[in-house]
Amino acid sequence: MSLDKILSISGKPGLYQIVTQTRSGAVVESLIDKKRITVGAHSNISILSEIAIYTLAEEVPLRDVLKKIKEKEGGQPTSISHKDSKDTLEEFFFEVLPDYDEDRVYPSDIKKVVQWYNLLQKNNLLEALEESKDDKKASDEEE
Repeated sequence: MSLDKILSISGKPGLYQIVTQTRSGAVVESLIDKKRITVGAHSNISILSEIAIYTLAEEVPLRDVLKKIKEKEGGQPTSISHKDSKDTLEEFFFEVLPDYDEDRVYPSDIKKVVQWYNLLQKNNLLEALEESKDDKKASDEEE
């Protein structure tokens, strides 16, 4: 499972995994409660592999940020909660990504990243961080 199959849906909590695609959208399964719902093409959907975090120099892919959190936390759930104070969240994120752009990365964004990391960790999906599109293409060509 790669981050290409994991989504965030605007207005709905948590993350979703694509089960199958339909003519008008997709059937997705919540990583929180495993319930399946149908989302239409009109829904505001973000694929995790396409999200990036602003830094002072460039945009860092979410995959790399999640990898840094995984290294910092040793593959365990984060030492903080997404419900912690703004200052606690910013301090944590500064340790993970020291040059993040504080003007364009809001506390709400940091909350989402922490929550998403913990959901991926809880569902044993952190290995998806190691897979990149290039790795996947190489393994497909070998088969």
